[in-house]
Amino acid sequence: MKFLKNLIRSIIWAGLLVTLFPVLVWLLFRVVYAERIFTVEDAPEEYSVAIVFGAGLHWDGSPTPVLRDRVKAAVGLYDQGKVQKLLFSGDNRFVDYNEPGAMHEYALELGVPEEDIVLDYAGRRTYDTCYRANAIFKVEKAILVTQRFHLPRAIFLCDQLGILSQGVESDLREYSSYSLRYWNLREILATMSAMWDVWIQRPVPVLGEELPIF
Repeated sequence: MKFLKNLIRSIIWAGLLVTLFPVLVWLLFRVVYAERIFTVEDAPEEYSVAIVFGAGLHWDGSPTPVLRDRVKAAVGLYDQGKVQKLLFSGDNRFVDYNEPGAMHEYALELGVPEEDIVLDYAGRRTYDTCYRANAIFKVEKAILVTQRFHLPRAIFLCDQLGILSQGVESDLREYSSYSLRYWNLREILATMSAMWDVWIQRPVPVLGEELPIF
């Protein structure tokens, strides 16, 4: 009986550790990368490219509010002269789903010249975007533009994949508490997946012809 109690206790503790470890790693990422996250106004000026990550589309192909905020923040960097090029990276696996195209159209509406917009149609996830930014577009330094909850993982991935990066938060509105809880919960699991990708699996995303931005 004592052996059974000890076994059950050990299983319970192991379960708690397995559950808590991803949360602790996620919290550590938030602390470690906090000093590399800026607002548009405070962003450093020695980076010539802003990488903007996809964030979903409406049924009609227009950008979601989250994605619009990312594009708008990047355009703010451009308008202030802190970057010279905007790299819009997102998913375009299907004919009627084109995140980079939607980001491109919105940036044009906001006054960014066509020649300063670069599109990555195979940024299906954050890892792919960072990998391709370096491998295809030859980006070595960049400002990463996305919501604050996403930035620690994005900075970590770009660092590991050859891009010296800083983050600019694109939280330009009040998001619902439900959405924030969902995003943060998802981010806990995504952070573990990011570590697995760069330290163990090292998957190669869709590649192609090199297209240096500069």
